[in-house]
Amino acid sequence: MTESTAPYQSGTGSGSSGGSTAEDVKKAASDAADAVRAKAAETTQAAKAEAARRAEGAKSTFADEISGVASAFRSASGEFGESSFQKKTFDQIASGLSDASDALRRKDFGEMVSDVNAFARRNPMAFLGGAVLLGFAASRFAKASAEAEHSPEMTRPSSTSRPVSAGSANAGAVSGSQPSYSNQTTGVSR
Repeated sequence: MTESTAPYQSGTGSGSSGGSTAEDVKKAASDAADAVRAKAAETTQAAKAEAARRAEGAKSTFADEISGVASAFRSASGEFGESSFQKKTFDQIASGLSDASDALRRKDFGEMVSDVNAFARRNPMAFLGGAVLLGFAASRFAKASAEAEHSPEMTRPSSTSRPVSAGSANAGAVSGSQPSYSNQTTGVSR
């Protein structure tokens, strides 16, 4: 091969160093790509592990909340007579919630998603109805949370407000009597 026909040769005239430089560049690029892939896989695994940890924590918290609601239903059922319809209904709801809480603790997140998918396929109308109810409950909760967050500031008097004195122009509006007006030039009140 001559210098003019070799694609990666340097101008020194030695054909072997130019080819090895191209191979070195290819190898370095391949090694860099492998390192990037390995780092991406490592980051993906770490993200999956963190997501699984958080999902497990949320699942446990949710199961505890469901268990608490079941306990509240059991307590409420004690307020009714032994054979009353309300007691039986509340006991049945409490039992169902306890079972759901236990199932939630036993299953992992993938199993729960699979169960929800299977339920949605078997009972699409019930699933849609439940989704609508859940959405309604979530929106009411969000609205109530937003109102509770803003309500203390709305009821607190501002730092620029002043109490109304008897001689001010707004005193009548506050006390319900005739407003009093004062003549600024003479100081005479009417």
